[in-house]
Amino acid sequence: MRGIINVVAVIAIIQGLVGFAGRMWFDSEWGFLHRLVELPLWGYPVVAVAGLVALVLADVSKKREQG
Repeated sequence: MRGIINVVAVIAIIQGLVGFAGRMWFDSEWGFLHRLVELPLWGYPVVAVAGLVALVLADVSKKREQG
């Protein structure tokens, strides 16, 4: 299960960063996220941070279980 969370978290980070860069500096929609939901510009970094938090929490959980 942790492997799936890691993959989804990395995808969220990439989509958040790419979506933000596309809208901020190139005035176009990049990535796949804009096809699913309509986000304001500040929503893309929030998605990236949420992915980063999920990635860190999954790693902390793994280390806690190992001892």
